[in-house]
Amino acid sequence: MSQAVEKPPIHTGIREKTDKSWDHPRDPWSIPLDKIDVAQPELFRDDAHWAYFERLRKEDPIHYCADSKFGPYWSITRYNDIMAVDTNHKVFSSETGITIIDQLDDFQLPMFIAMDPPKHDQQRKVVSPIVAPDNLAKLQGTIRSRVKQIFDNLPRNETFDWVDRVSIELTTQMLATLFDFPFEERRKLTRWSDVATADLASGIVESEEARRAELMECAEYFINLWNERVNAPEPGNDLITMLAHGESTRNMDKMEYLGNLILLIVGGNDTTRNSMTGGLHAMKKFPEQFEKLKANPGLVENAVSEIIRWQTPLAHMRRRALEDIVMGGKTIRKGEKVVMWYVSGNRDETVIPNPNVLDIERPRVRQHLSFGFGIHRCVGNRLAEMQLKIVWEEILARLASGEFKDIVVEGEPTRVLSSFVKGYDKMPVRIVT
Repeated sequence: MSQAVEKPPIHTGIREKTDKSWDHPRDPWSIPLDKIDVAQPELFRDDAHWAYFERLRKEDPIHYCADSKFGPYWSITRYNDIMAVDTNHKVFSSETGITIIDQLDDFQLPMFIAMDPPKHDQQRKVVSPIVAPDNLAKLQGTIRSRVKQIFDNLPRNETFDWVDRVSIELTTQMLATLFDFPFEERRKLTRWSDVATADLASGIVESEEARRAELMECAEYFINLWNERVNAPEPGNDLITMLAHGESTRNMDKMEYLGNLILLIVGGNDTTRNSMTGGLHAMKKFPEQFEKLKANPGLVENAVSEIIRWQTPLAHMRRRALEDIVMGGKTIRKGEKVVMWYVSGNRDETVIPNPNVLDIERPRVRQHLSFGFGIHRCVGNRLAEMQLKIVWEEILARLASGEFKDIVVEGEPTRVLSSFVKGYDKMPVRIVT
């Protein structure tokens, strides 16, 4: 990395109208189509978004919202249309960002997921060895031992927060391993992930200034690690070393380094973390599926993919049109924002039978949209699946041995205020012995 140059205070790029309150009725069928704004974070926090997307899929699958705090945008809500956008990077560019939130001119965080070829391909290639099959095989034993330790230390016959004690703890331990990050300080990674994606109304950060300060702490911390790794006599097999020595990444400036770090931290955190909580929540909503899984643990791999579809841990990805294009009889103009709602495509009843139901024997189950498709398909998807598979194998083993009599979800989880990260803040759980 080139010598860090001091920059002015950074801005996360969240453009918000403070004068627009949460005012949508819970019945989306009662409002004019052109007034529907599915990007409102409150819809996801309140688990109230499903009917909105159902209506758009049926009545206006290529939908234009002219008035939103995120600016005008197109919603792509059907499975096949999302696939068409996701696999056409020559028309639909990632260069201006991959979330509905626009970055401001005074704060740009370049990251390879928000790049087009050839630079995207070059930078992605640098970090992809961390999830190559041989490295995943080496990580498998580490993950299993950590899952066992986490479960050993959970309270018995008293309520605890599954999100904190299981989902966050395991994913943060994994991130620390991938970065070779000081293990005792691993919760910094969780914090930086939350800060980077938080809505200002969530209470996670008090202001944009506070967010900027914490993200700059992240940058400085990782610059120190970079300097240690780049001069190490024997290069390690961790993400920072890979970035420091990669031909297309070793000369990044501070902001591009920070951007790629945030991408890797959030990508490694949110998908697994929220599917880990969402999976248990789903099994308790569909107890017959849980019983089927306990009777046949060989269904675990299929169940994991179905959980990831059912949960859809990142609700959307965004592109920008590089030219005028007609989709579904609508003309999307050059420069307009196009949002692929994975959360809707994964519930598209024209492609997925009974999509609102968890079905652990669902055929072609890995064809869900949660990891994206095309050149931007999630680089860590196999690692996420492996972590979830091991978690469920260990749960089933303890239930089968009688160590756990039951795992009880003691109420609805509280959800994240975000239209990007479709996740959970807390979920009360009790292990019965």
